[in-house]
Amino acid sequence: MAKSIMQNNDRECYLCGANGTADPLHWHHVFGGANRKHSEKYGLKVRLCGQKCHENGPDAVHRNAAVSEKLKEEGQRAFESVHGTREDFRRIFGRNYLADTDGMTAQKESGDREER
Repeated sequence: MAKSIMQNNDRECYLCGANGTADPLHWHHVFGGANRKHSEKYGLKVRLCGQKCHENGPDAVHRNAAVSEKLKEEGQRAFESVHGTREDFRRIFGRNYLADTDGMTAQKESGDREER
């Protein structure tokens, strides 16, 4: 299991800072599905409170798209600071989650672009 490059202290929730006593911590792979193995390989994972921040709370990453998107942006920044370029990230993960400097938002895997 690769060490997280996003979080130094894996004994507290990345989002709220809780220590996991009342709500045990889970590992969350920032990029799931087909990219879960890449998240593991490149250390793009964080510890989250199992119920409150990971699965069932109103701001849980699996229930709140904005929280999920924020983690993906932070994950991409971490990848680019440690492992490679934005193009490397796009090649491996299939899309860009960060706003490009040309004033466009993240390019989706399909190649569609939406204006800000």
